[in-house]
Formats: sequence, C-alpha cells, structure tokens
Amino acid sequence: MYTIYVYFICHEGKREAFVERMKTEGVLDAVRAEDGCIRYDYYYADKNPNELLLIEAWESKEHQQVHISQPHMATLRTFRNDYIAESKLGEFELK
Repeated sequence: MYTIYVYFICHEGKREAFVERMKTEGVLDAVRAEDGCIRYDYYYADKNPNELLLIEAWESKEHQQVHISQPHMATLRTFRNDYIAESKLGEFELK
C-alpha cells in the first residue's frame, strides 16, 4: 500500500469551502472511484481553522501516479489556489 499525506494551510476562512468545492465539482467522488484508490479523506485541525490534512492510500505508487493525470485532477488545479495558501507532501509505502 502506498500512502500520501498532504498538509494544507488554507486561506483564511476557506478550509470548509475548499472541501465543499471538491464535492460539488465531483472531484472527491471521481478520485474515490479510481482504480487502486483505498482512501482519500480530508481531516480538519481542531486548533487552527485554516489547517487541513489529506490522507490518500493507494494499492501501489503506480496507481497514485495514474491518479495525478486524471481529468478531475486538472479540474482541481483550476481552483486549488483560490483556497490553498501552501501545502507540504509526505509519503510512505508499506510492503
């Protein structure tokens, strides 16, 4: 299993709006329906209203690499910067 976590700092007051936009644009459902997707979930920080954590789990790194090139990910890139100020990526693979 290949897992990625992405730590986001959202623009002030935009955290929940970002996740809602992911839903209304159909991005969340499309990602979760992709071949090899085990989980794709967002978590809200308790103390900082601008922090957001994404945990993605895939059957393999190859599945995740295919995911990046999907049309719904291109849709995400059209609005991402309206909500996200910065992000940091981490990854690990269980063998």
